[in-house]
Amino acid sequence: METYVILRRNGWLTGSDLGTAAERSTVEGDKVPDDIRWIRSYVLAERDGTVGTVCIYQASSPEAIRAHAANADLPVDEIVAVSGTVIVRSDPEPVAV
Repeated sequence: METYVILRRNGWLTGSDLGTAAERSTVEGDKVPDDIRWIRSYVLAERDGTVGTVCIYQASSPEAIRAHAANADLPVDEIVAVSGTVIVRSDPEPVAV
């Protein structure tokens, strides 16, 4: 599997909506663990008050990501393959949504 960044802009009205979407994503991802694996997401406070995300996934292909998103009713604005990792610091402690 390769690592991908998925940009989902203005995907949800509230953090609660995002939580519900995350539950659907987990259920769908668990159905095809050899095709897709959710690593982490960063929640975006969009200018219009909605919520977006930048998600890190491992997947067999961009098509697997699109299929997973369709099955979980998630938006996908952009999928970018990751070519490497540079770690400067550990991730900060998560902030509550």
